[in-house]
Amino acid sequence: MNDTPPPPAPQFTVITDGGMDAYATLRNDVPVAPFSVTFGNRTYRMNEISRAELYRELQTNPNHPTSSQPTPQDWMDAATQAGQDVLGVTVSAGLSGSLNAAEQARQALEGRVRLTLHDTRTISAAQAFQVHAAATAAARGETLDTAREWMRAVHEETELYFTIETLEYLRRGGRIGRVQATLGGLLNLKPVITVDRATGTYTNVGRARSYRGAIEALAAQVTRRHGEGTPLRLGLLYGSVREDADEVLAHLSARHPIVWSDVAGVNPVLNVHTGPRALGLAAAPGAWPWER
Repeated sequence: MNDTPPPPAPQFTVITDGGMDAYATLRNDVPVAPFSVTFGNRTYRMNEISRAELYRELQTNPNHPTSSQPTPQDWMDAATQAGQDVLGVTVSAGLSGSLNAAEQARQALEGRVRLTLHDTRTISAAQAFQVHAAATAAARGETLDTAREWMRAVHEETELYFTIETLEYLRRGGRIGRVQATLGGLLNLKPVITVDRATGTYTNVGRARSYRGAIEALAAQVTRRHGEGTPLRLGLLYGSVREDADEVLAHLSARHPIVWSDVAGVNPVLNVHTGPRALGLAAAPGAWPWER
C-alpha cells in the first residue's frame, strides 16, 4: 500500500507568448500566444513556418521580414484554453508590445478568466527559465505569489547572452538601440549582447573581430559574471549552425561543472531579428532556487 499523499491540486495554470524558446527538459509545454512573421504580403504565425522555411525565405525573399506581437485575441485564446485562474508570463515589455496586448485580454476576460500578468523583463531561453519556475510552482500546488517570487529569484540570477554573425537584421528591425550606440561605426565587429535586467532592453557587453572569437567572448562573459568553478545551468540556443552550441558548451564545461543543460533552436520569429547564424544561452548558478 502506498501511503504517499497525492500532490496538491494546482491553484493556477501558466501561459506565455512566442518570445520564449522552449526546452524539452523544462516545464515549458504551456499554451502560447504566438507571434507572427510577415514577408511582404505573406504572414505566418510562428507555428506555421519552420526554421528551414524561414532561412529559405531570408535568402530568397526580397522583402525584409517583420514580426508582430500576439493580438489580444491570441492571449484570450491561450488563457481560455488554460483554465479559470491563469498566470500569463510575457516577453520583456522593453522589447515587445505583447504585455500590452495581454493586458487588453485580461480586461476583456474579466468575470470569466482571472488572468494575472508577469513581465519577465527578458526573452528567449531566460524567459523559458521563468516559465519553468511558474509551471513548477503550479505543479506543486503553490500559490501565484510563490510562483512570482520564484520567477523573480530566477530572473535575478540568470544572465542571457547572445551573439550574431551580422547586425544587419537587428538594424533593419529597429531593435539595435544601445548596441548600435556602443559599437558606433564598427558594425563589422561581432557583438556579445545581453538584456539589461533593469530596463529589459538589449545592450552590448562585449565584441570580437570574428564570429568564433565572439563565441569565446560569450563564454568568457558567463565565467566573468558567475565566477570560474561555479556550477551552472545552461539553456543553449543556436540558429543555422547546431555546432555553435556544442562549441560554447565545450568552453564552459572546461571552466564550470554543468549541472543541467539543454539545447534548442532559436524560434523563427526571434530568428527574424538575429539573422540565420546566431548563438545564445541563459546561464544561472547551481540548483533552482526552490531546490536549495
